[in-house]
Amino acid sequence: MVLLEILVIPGGGVAGILGFALMVVAVFLGYSRFGTPEGHYILAGTLLLNIAFLVLALRSKTWDRLMLVKNVDSRVNLVDDKDLNVGDKGVTISRCTPSGKALINNKFFEVHARSEFIDEEQAIEVIKIERNKIFVKTLNNN
Repeated sequence: MVLLEILVIPGGGVAGILGFALMVVAVFLGYSRFGTPEGHYILAGTLLLNIAFLVLALRSKTWDRLMLVKNVDSRVNLVDDKDLNVGDKGVTISRCTPSGKALINNKFFEVHARSEFIDEEQAIEVIKIERNKIFVKTLNNN
């Protein structure tokens, strides 16, 4: 439970406190029921097991088997000059509040409305392209 608290469960501390309390109770019961020499063995065993589990859990190979290793190398809205230009017209696919999806020149793009919200299936026009961010306005608002 202490390892769960340290490595998996964020914040709180309930599992860590409960795990530590159970270890203390176990060592105390070892001293009280079996005597001092056996209590020392139980205490040493508890410490060694905790250190061994901690070392095992912190080794990189342990987590390499559990981690995702795929890198995301794609980008949103890779706008090419031949795909999209200022003044192109299209239609919104989703509501732009202030961003949404639109179909422009038979391609889907993530678009951003400057000030107003644009409902879906509204005619739009591209007014600005800034670093792969596409700004649009409705055609009925000049």
